[in-house]
Amino acid sequence: MSARLPPWAVQLGLALAAMFLCTAPTPGDVGGCAQEPQELDPELFFSNKDYIDCERCSECGFEGPICERACSDQLSQSAFPEGCLPLVHDGEVCLRALLDADCDEYAKYVDGDSPEIPLECNFCPVRP
Repeated sequence: MSARLPPWAVQLGLALAAMFLCTAPTPGDVGGCAQEPQELDPELFFSNKDYIDCERCSECGFEGPICERACSDQLSQSAFPEGCLPLVHDGEVCLRALLDADCDEYAKYVDGDSPEIPLECNFCPVRP
């Protein structure tokens, strides 16, 4: 014979479940790890991105202008577009996405004709 829960226990369980679901982080806060907002240093970011691009080009056997520029001694880029102010967390997410991409995915990022920008790295999308 199974025991039935009293109505107040069911209501309490539903209330706790609703509270749990309604107190989720707000969009944009997910993954922030309680970091204080801090502007991303463009030279540091592009230096790290060039390093990753060069390593991935070598690892995957890619050649082309983007790989050559990434593996050169000069930064491929040293500033974000005017009005674009990404945060340190944005840069971390982008670099992690580049590291996690497989070679097929990375081929799209270093395509000399029409390179794609990973969604995680599209800090300041061009608006029409």
